[in-house]
Amino acid sequence: MLEERVKKAIRDIPDFPKKGIIFKDITTLLNKAELFSEVIDYFAGKYKDVDFICGIESRGFIFGAAIAAKIKKGFVPIRKKGKLPSTTVAEKYALEYGFDEIEIHIDAFENVKNPKVLLIDDLIATGGTAEAAVKLIRKLNAEVVAAAFLIELTFLEGADKLRNMGINVDSLVKY
Repeated sequence: MLEERVKKAIRDIPDFPKKGIIFKDITTLLNKAELFSEVIDYFAGKYKDVDFICGIESRGFIFGAAIAAKIKKGFVPIRKKGKLPSTTVAEKYALEYGFDEIEIHIDAFENVKNPKVLLIDDLIATGGTAEAAVKLIRKLNAEVVAAAFLIELTFLEGADKLRNMGINVDSLVKY
């Protein structure tokens, strides 16, 4: 089963980036070409009818760009404030101590009426970034068909924030 093979390919790094956290390292999945390709095929098969794939900086770019290329749809990056070169729309979100901000180009979905979007990232934890990304996409009058993640940390309940916004959450692996 794909989920079990993906779980086996993800390496745990204890106490990274700080003590008490077990970091889920996906680089050990990314360097397994066949398995990585299967992950891309899994999401591409489910979301081939969207108009765009939006990936959240930075690991969402890896999955999002690959899926977009596979289904021959546009890829739209959602980046941290100040990283996009043209006119943007921004959304703030809460961190443990303070706030951060992400942006999307204001013309990201230009020339597509009522665009349907898949939001993707490698992992959902507390859900703050993903929630802000959904708000950004909606500001541009696009529909978020689903938010997809390689990994969901269920105990942090971040996916529930998205579900409460009416978003279908698709996580391949759950911890």
